[in-house]
Formats: sequence, C-alpha cells, structure tokens
Amino acid sequence: MQQHTLADEIIQTGVGLHSGVTTQVRIRPDAAGSGRYFVRVDLPDTPIIPAQVAAVSQTVLSTQLGKGEAYVRTVEHLLASLAAMGVDNARIEIDGPEVPLLDGSAKVWTDAIAQVGLMSQNLTKDKAPLVIDQPIWVRQGDAFACALPAPETRFTYGIDFDLAAIGNQWHSCSLPSQNENAYGSFVAEIAPARTFGLLHQIEHLQQTGLIKGGTLDNALVCGPEGWLNPPLRYANEPVRHKILDLVGDLSLLGIFPCAHFLAYKASHNLHIQLAQRILDFRF
Repeated sequence: MQQHTLADEIIQTGVGLHSGVTTQVRIRPDAAGSGRYFVRVDLPDTPIIPAQVAAVSQTVLSTQLGKGEAYVRTVEHLLASLAAMGVDNARIEIDGPEVPLLDGSAKVWTDAIAQVGLMSQNLTKDKAPLVIDQPIWVRQGDAFACALPAPETRFTYGIDFDLAAIGNQWHSCSLPSQNENAYGSFVAEIAPARTFGLLHQIEHLQQTGLIKGGTLDNALVCGPEGWLNPPLRYANEPVRHKILDLVGDLSLLGIFPCAHFLAYKASHNLHIQLAQRILDFRF
C-alpha cells in the first residue's frame, strides 16, 4: 500500500482562536504506518495525542483532541490540509494548547505542504478500507450529516442563516483518490475559505472565555448590515469553510472512505458523531 509523508518539515507560528495563546507548530515527516499525531512538546514527557476519532474530547466551536491531561484544540484546519493533500504520516509538534488560526483558513498550511512536497512510502501491510455500502445518518433537529455510497469521495454542505449577507448557501467538491498526489479542488475551492462569526454572538462568546484570539484579520464577521471586513474570497465563502471543517473532522477516520458526505446546518459535534457511526458500521 502506498502512503505519503512530507518531504521536509514545516514550521508555523500564530495565535489560537479560542485561547489567544501564541504557539509554534513543527510538522515533521514520519514513517509509513505512523499516521498523523500531535506531540505536546511543552509538557512533561511530551505526550502524544493521536489524530483519531477516539481522541476527540470536545467539540465546542472547534475540535479538540486529548489524551489524559494533555489536549490540543482547533485541529481541524491543519488536519484537513494534511489529509486532503495526501499526507498520511506526520508528527505534529506543538508547544501550546491550540493550533494557530493564522488567517482563519487553511491556505497557509496547504501552501506550505505544496512548497515542501510529498515523499512516497510503502506500507508493508495494507490497511482495511472503510467502505460505505449503505447510508449512515446523524441528525439533531433540522441539522444533519450523512455518508452515502458513491463512486468518488465528495463533500457537500448547506447552511442557512437569517442574516441577508449569508442566507442559504450550498457548495460541493470532490477529493482526489487516495493514491493521487493531485491536490484537486480542495486547494482551489476550500482551503482559502476563512472562519466566520456573527456580530451579535461575539460578546457572549468572549464572556464565556472563547475567541480570545479572534480578530478581523483572522475571521470574517457578519452583522445585520453585512460583512464588517470584506471583501470575501468567494461569494459563498462561509459554506466553503464549513466543508473545510468537515474534511478536517472526518480526517480523524485516518483515511477518507469512498462516499458522498452531505451535511446541512451541522456542527463539529455532528461531524464527529458521523465519524463514530462510520467506525461503528465497520465493526
């Protein structure tokens, strides 16, 4: 089985969206079969936190992974970039509790991955693929996420907000197959889409200790009169960003099943519920 790791290491430094803490991330190449995992190099014994569904410890406005007392938050943009661009194995060293938000998108990560390139690896023992042969659904009210049998890996998302500048948006894109190094539509259509927030929610989120690192430089903010910090990179940038989050959360499966992933008004929590259901169906 062919896998890939980075051809060289990547280093980025920035502020975490929720913690407001500045951290440095160093992504190192790793051996075939090692998978993607975080290492908290700032903590005693440098604990390892696997990028797996079983390690998810929180899903409030971001995805957090943990093992014991160690955790790392807001992992979805970085993991989406690695997985969508074919990086199967990576040691992600971080010296703090949260992955930097950077410009609010995954573009910095995908640009860095493209710059260093990938190195092919041979895995001596093939991993059993995740096969979606029947619809798998999770839902909460009118929100849902599902995986449908399909001939290719595709992500489709819909959102609906009362704010006129957002309204009802849909977007769909496919990923290249696992043995391709083509970055496909993810880099062009999804990676540059930035995180977004609603003006009327900001004060409450700050009072609850969230978005301490959020600014108009790293997040789009929308109010009744429109966007506070235009221009948008795409007319439907918000829903494209939701696909970015979905790709990152489903990357915790280790490998993307060949399926059509469809979500509407979903959340990190529903994304992770879907990933868990997919694993449950496997066994």
